[in-house]
Amino acid sequence: MEQTKSSPHFMSSLRRAAPSCGAAAYSSEVEQAAADIQASLPRWDLSALYAGMDDPKLEADLTQAAEQARAFSGHYQGKLAALSGAQLAEALETFEAVEEKLGRAGSYSSLLFAADSSDAAISRFSQSMNERLTTIAADLLFFGLELNRLEEGDLAQKLKDPALARWQPYLRDVRMYREHQLSDEVEKVFLEKSVTGAQAWCRLFDETIAALRVTLDGREMTVGEALNRLSSPERAVREQAGKAVGEVFGTNLRLFSLITNTLAKDKSIADGLRHYARPTSSRNLSNMVEDEVVDALVSAVKTDYPRLSHRYYALKARWMGLEKLEHWDRNAPLPGSDERAIPWAEAKDIVQKAYDGFDPRLGSIISTFLSNPWIDVPPAPGKSPGAFAHPTVPSAHPYILLNYHERIRDVMTLAHELGHGVHQVLAARQGYLMSDTPLTLAETASVFGEMLTFRSLLDAETDPQRRRLLLAGKVEDMLNTVVRQIAFYDFETRVHDERRSGELLPERIGEIWRAVQTESLGPVFNFTPDYDVFWAYIPHFIHSPFYVYAYAFGDCLVNALYRVYSEGAPGFADKYLAMLEAGGTLRHRELLAPFGLDASDPAFWRKGLDVISGFIDELERD
Repeated sequence: MEQTKSSPHFMSSLRRAAPSCGAAAYSSEVEQAAADIQASLPRWDLSALYAGMDDPKLEADLTQAAEQARAFSGHYQGKLAALSGAQLAEALETFEAVEEKLGRAGSYSSLLFAADSSDAAISRFSQSMNERLTTIAADLLFFGLELNRLEEGDLAQKLKDPALARWQPYLRDVRMYREHQLSDEVEKVFLEKSVTGAQAWCRLFDETIAALRVTLDGREMTVGEALNRLSSPERAVREQAGKAVGEVFGTNLRLFSLITNTLAKDKSIADGLRHYARPTSSRNLSNMVEDEVVDALVSAVKTDYPRLSHRYYALKARWMGLEKLEHWDRNAPLPGSDERAIPWAEAKDIVQKAYDGFDPRLGSIISTFLSNPWIDVPPAPGKSPGAFAHPTVPSAHPYILLNYHERIRDVMTLAHELGHGVHQVLAARQGYLMSDTPLTLAETASVFGEMLTFRSLLDAETDPQRRRLLLAGKVEDMLNTVVRQIAFYDFETRVHDERRSGELLPERIGEIWRAVQTESLGPVFNFTPDYDVFWAYIPHFIHSPFYVYAYAFGDCLVNALYRVYSEGAPGFADKYLAMLEAGGTLRHRELLAPFGLDASDPAFWRKGLDVISGFIDELERD
C-alpha cells in the first residue's frame, strides 16, 4: 500500500485491509520468543524529516511556510490571468516550494501517528499539526481555483513558453476538477472545517482501533495480533480468535456505524455540491481513469467469481477435509504446510535477490532501503495495522511501515512495499507536485515486485509439495488482492448508495457485508452472524473511500505486464524504469502503450484474471 499526497498537504490514509498473516503456534513460550525477536527488529528513524516534535527546525519551517503563503497570496491572488507564461512558471515554482515544506511537516506528523497512535502526546501533536497546516494552506487555496478559471485559449498561449510547458501535466491534472469546483468562499470553508469534520472522524476511528484489546488465552492483545491468529494451523485457535474479534467489534458496533454513516453522508453532501454523478466518480477522477474502465474491471472480476474464488476455496475445503469453511478458515494454512519462521535478515536477502535478478538499478535502490533506518518493522502497541510506503518529499526519502510476523506473506509484503519505495524514489525526480502517481498505477511497482519475489522463490523450489504450497499461497494472495478488494468496493458502493436515502442501522450494514462476502467467496463458506461486524476494521472505508479497486486494477495490470516481460520483450527493463520515473506526468494509456497494453480494452482484464485461473488449473492437476 502506498500513502500519497493530497492537496493542499499530506493526509494520512491507511490502506491495506489487514495485517500480513501467517501460521503460528500460540503457546506462551512461543509468543514470548516471538516478542523477543520482534523487540530486536529495526524501527524507522524520522530524523531525515525532523529530529523530534520539539525540533526548532519544524517550528521554523512552519513559520516560514506561513509567511511565504501569505506573501504568495498577496502577490498572485486575482492576477494569474495577467501573467505571462514565464511568470506563471515562476509562480508554480514558488508554490511547489511552499507545498513541499507543508508536505515535510505533514509527513512527519503522519508517520509519528502511524507508529504509535496510542501516545497521547503524539495524538495531540498530530491534531495540532493538521490544524496548523490547514490554516497555512488556506492562503494557498486560491491558486488552484484561479488556475481553473483561466480560459483554455489563454492558457494554451501561455504554455508556448518552455518554462511553463514543463508544468503542463500538473496544470492538466488540476484542471480536471474545473466543472466540480465551487466558489472560493465555499472551498475555503470546506478546507478550514475539514479538521473538525472528516479528519476528526478518521482520527476517532484510528484511535479507537489502536485502543481496542482482544482477550485470548487470558491475555489482552491488539486487534492486529488477534487477526494474525486467524492464520493459525489449529482450527480451534482460529475459531476462538474469530469469535473474540467479532465480539469486540460487536461491542463497539454503534460507534463504528456512526463513523461510517457520518463519513458517507459527509461525502454525499460534498459530491452533491460538486455535481459528481455517483459516489465513486470523485475517486475515479482523482485516479485519472474513466468510470467505464472501472466498471469494466469490476464487472469482469464479479463475473469471474465462480472460476476464481469459488473454485479455489472449494478446492481448499477438500484439502482440509471439510464440507464447509467458516470465515476463520479463509487464511488457514494448507494441510502439510510446515511454514517455518523467516528471520528478518533472510527476508531481506530473498527480496534483494529478486530485485537484483530483474535489474541491478532497482536492486541498488532496494539495498538503500534495507541498509538504512527507513523501515519500521515489528508489530507494536498503538501501531497502525497492515503496511504502507509513504513518499514524504523529494528532498528526503520514503519510509515504509510493516508489521513483520516472520511468515512468507510478510516477505511478500516487504517486496510489495519496497516496490512502492522504488517507485517513489524514481518518481521524485518529477518534483513534489508531479511525482504523485494515480492510485490505479500506484500499485504497479509494488505488485510487480511481489511477482518478481514469488517467481524467484517458485523457480528455486524443487520439492513438489512445497512448490504446490507456494503456488496456493500466491493464489490466496491474488484472490485477496483482486476478488476481496472488488468485494470491498461493492460493499462500499452499496453502503454509500443506500446512505443517500437515510442512515443505515448497524444490522443493515452487516447484512450488506454478509451478502457481498457470500457472493464473492462462494457457497463453500458458512458465515456465522459474528462475521457481520468484520467490515468495521477496514481502514480504507474510512480514510479513502473507493480506493480498494486500485489493488485489483494493479494486480490485473501487472499480470498482463509480467506476461510481456516473461515473453522476453526487448528493452522491457528500460521501459519499466521509464514508466516509474514518469510519476504523475503520464496517464495509463501513455504509460502502457510502450508495452502494447491498453486498459480500456475489455479483453485486458480477462488477460489478468486468466493468470489467476491458470494457477488454480495447475493446483487442480496436482
